[in-house]
Amino acid sequence: MKKIAVMTCMGLFLMAAVGIAAPKNPDTFVFADYGTVRTMDPSVAYDTSSSQRIWNIYETLIFFDGQKTDQFIPVLATEVPSLENGGISADGKTYTFKIRKGVKFHEGGDLTAEDVAYSFERAMVVDQDGGPMWMLLEALTGEGGTRDGDGKIIPGIFEKVDKAVEVKGDTVVLHLPNPYPPLLGILAYSAASIIDKEWAMANGCWDGKWENAAKYNNPDFGLEPLQKVANGTGAYKMKAWEPSNQFVFERFEGYWGPKPALKTAIVKYVKEWSTRKLMLQNGDIDRARVDNPYVPEVRAMKGLRLYEVPQLSVTAAFFCQKIDPTANPNIGSGKLDGKGIPPEFFSDANVRKAFLHAFDRGTYKSDVFNDLVVMPTSPNIEGLPYHKDVPVYEFDLEKSKAYLQKAWDGQVWEKGFKMVITHNTGNEMREAAAHMLAENIMSLNPKFQIEVQNVEWKDYLVKYRNFQYPIFLIGWGADYADPHNFVYTFMHSKGVYGRYMAYKNDTVDRLCEDGIAKVDPAERERIYGELQELWYSEAIGIPLYQQISVRAYRDWVKGFVPNAMLTDAWDELKRLSKE
Repeated sequence: MKKIAVMTCMGLFLMAAVGIAAPKNPDTFVFADYGTVRTMDPSVAYDTSSSQRIWNIYETLIFFDGQKTDQFIPVLATEVPSLENGGISADGKTYTFKIRKGVKFHEGGDLTAEDVAYSFERAMVVDQDGGPMWMLLEALTGEGGTRDGDGKIIPGIFEKVDKAVEVKGDTVVLHLPNPYPPLLGILAYSAASIIDKEWAMANGCWDGKWENAAKYNNPDFGLEPLQKVANGTGAYKMKAWEPSNQFVFERFEGYWGPKPALKTAIVKYVKEWSTRKLMLQNGDIDRARVDNPYVPEVRAMKGLRLYEVPQLSVTAAFFCQKIDPTANPNIGSGKLDGKGIPPEFFSDANVRKAFLHAFDRGTYKSDVFNDLVVMPTSPNIEGLPYHKDVPVYEFDLEKSKAYLQKAWDGQVWEKGFKMVITHNTGNEMREAAAHMLAENIMSLNPKFQIEVQNVEWKDYLVKYRNFQYPIFLIGWGADYADPHNFVYTFMHSKGVYGRYMAYKNDTVDRLCEDGIAKVDPAERERIYGELQELWYSEAIGIPLYQQISVRAYRDWVKGFVPNAMLTDAWDELKRLSKE
């Protein structure tokens, strides 16, 4: 855990030349970003843009203590459970939370222990495909989901959920089948937000009856009942949400905690950097999303505060080994005939290794990031326990060529192929990686055709989960500071990304499960070391970058606290002020 503390404390503050302009709207904070929101339902939101909105509207029982990634402060609980205060049992399998009194929801309801219990139970009942509930389910039931590999409800799973959450007066008790050290980190995540039970039911959520739970399980994307509505206890409530335009927060005057300085906050959707830059220079916004290629430009601007924040996050390019061919334009003909690729194209390790050798890590680091980045070797990135640097596939187009000549018994080289690589709109770092892969592979054989396309974030999230992309480029921010959160996600056949690569290796699955089940640090280190080696030997995907984000604020904005767990999309609005 020492390395986490070092990474967390590396948030560096740099002051640009002092500006003299005053803020145009002293009680309004405006942030220009290119991320779009998919949902406002805490139980299914699993992207940084949606979580940013949810974390400011809803609240969790506990939250991160300033810059610390593994220590917490009470929020809707009155204290953080520990062995010392009796909140955690000696065997590590029972957690008791004392629920704060006098807290109001935005719509007028009073917070109770019943609301807390319902929030956890309802979230696990929902368990949408590709959503965040695997974490809570794994900790509280020992199961990584509510459905088996065929999509059928696991017998007895809802009984396990029911037994795991108990209300005792003004407390909520969580019963774990086994000790689970990362639990407190999971309860600080946006998916553990507390909702109003009566309000949720009135808006079409689970009715609280276990015999009906299956009816509310795994709703279709966009059809979850709380997708467009919100009612939290947070310092801000949702005033307006105009998809792909802007999201407006309004201060909640009935907030139980200290009154925030800002009355309004607006997140504007501005995908072009040139526009965001101009808005920042003119003082029309208070903060702009700055991808690393543009860091030199903001360093030269006057009147800014810049923070360098190492992130416990990693972006990778994932190979889907079983693409859905149904009306899928990304794989052309769907055959290895020079006009497309077959759905199992990347199931051949030769193809995967060819693409790995076609990624020029050195040029990518210098040209795209101006060297302000960590180049990862596996999902268990720097700053996490048991990290080790494992071999990488060095940039070598001759080796790439040799692998493609062997792929699919020589047919790839002989017939050629045609496919599409996609990235989310506005993310120029991922766009650069997509073009690098496409251009380097195409340079090997004129029969290779790869088109690069951009897709809006909210649509990208849905399509990769529907196995539409041969290669999908996406990032992962830590849900909690433990290697299980990354390795399971990237490598296990039921992991959030592993499943959408259609990747399955029984040895990998067993090691992922053993890693979180072990308590002995030496044993865990051995397991995660082996998994990191398997990431390389199996050629599972391309680790692209571990970002050091540079956050650019106008110098009149005060109150930002860097935390390696919280991504560049995040701002804790109640801390901010303008002077």
